[in-house]
Amino acid sequence: MNTHPKPEGYEGLKAVFFNGTLKPSPQPSNTDGLIKISRDIMEKQGVTTKLVRTVDHDIASGVYPDMRQHGWKTDEWPAIYPDVRDAHIVVVAGPIWLGDNSSQTKKLIERLYAHSGELNSNGQWAFYPKVGGCLITGNEDGIKHCSMNVLYSLQHIGFTIPPQADAGWIGPVGPGPSYLDEGSGGPESDFTNRNTTFMTWNLLHMAKILRDAGGIPAYGNLPEEWKAGTRFDFDNPEYR
Repeated sequence: MNTHPKPEGYEGLKAVFFNGTLKPSPQPSNTDGLIKISRDIMEKQGVTTKLVRTVDHDIASGVYPDMRQHGWKTDEWPAIYPDVRDAHIVVVAGPIWLGDNSSQTKKLIERLYAHSGELNSNGQWAFYPKVGGCLITGNEDGIKHCSMNVLYSLQHIGFTIPPQADAGWIGPVGPGPSYLDEGSGGPESDFTNRNTTFMTWNLLHMAKILRDAGGIPAYGNLPEEWKAGTRFDFDNPEYR
């Protein structure tokens, strides 16, 4: 019996989902099927969500905010990045290929990394107030490996990762039906549905906590103050 009342107050949060499928629209994406579960839960709480299928956009490869300044003729990433900048929650989703994340997912991580040296309004790294999660689909093994790669990358560049911030579906070991294929059992998987729901609520809880608290406290993580000589209680033996 549920003795915990449903919390409120998620209105105003924004979430962006990136689908790293290799299939351009309007081809159906199995990853979209899993994303929809999470988006529907968020939108029921008044959260504004957006889905970006990266393969539909001319996103240049590279680790700079605008690759047009580094040899590329075109780059749509600068037009997409404001969705990340304004979001409280970023979910990186995609398929498994050869046991690893897709090339589109890897490109997204690299372009997020391009902004990791920027600062937010508190003087912290740009992604400090944001929460990150991960959804993986496929029909062979590799969910945990892919999730580790994504979640490590997100926390390394400043995202906060709540408990159980990943979910996925791969079906039985070995090649087989994909998530949305008829008879796959994917949409009916209680394990996947539970983990996706838990992930979504944990993202919502953490995003609300950070928003209401004004983000991660700034003391101890301000790069410009460190550069200026502030050491935030770091005890350097060389100065003894």
